[in-house]
Amino acid sequence: MKISIGNDHAGPEYKKAIVKYLESKGIEVTNYGTDSFDSVDYPDFGHKVASDVEEGKADFGIVICGSGNGIAMTANKHQGVRCALCWTKEIAELARLHNDANVISIPARYTSIEQTIAMVETFLNTEFEGGRHQNRVSKISCS
Repeated sequence: MKISIGNDHAGPEYKKAIVKYLESKGIEVTNYGTDSFDSVDYPDFGHKVASDVEEGKADFGIVICGSGNGIAMTANKHQGVRCALCWTKEIAELARLHNDANVISIPARYTSIEQTIAMVETFLNTEFEGGRHQNRVSKISCS
């Protein structure tokens, strides 16, 4: 499995913990995020992660910013990307189960690192249910 991850200045510690977790599971990680708390622009990192998912270079993406909103909006501009803003593992599960989300957005200022690891684990280990949900997911893309 290949994961692309990107973050702005709100998420270096979250990214570090997520990358450590993913690598402990043998998952290959492409890191586009900053390691600094100096202000940066989240779209610069969100677009890189979304492009990897869109082009099939990554199976999933993880994006992190303060609220999770801006970077999720950025990722969702890419066709074929379904980025879900999650703040609990239950929402992460439903994002995969019902929406076939392929990018998870983490709100670093509103979740703990422990919650984040649980969300990422749940997100990656939940399969899309398909069925009645497939028709809805097929209507998401504009192309």
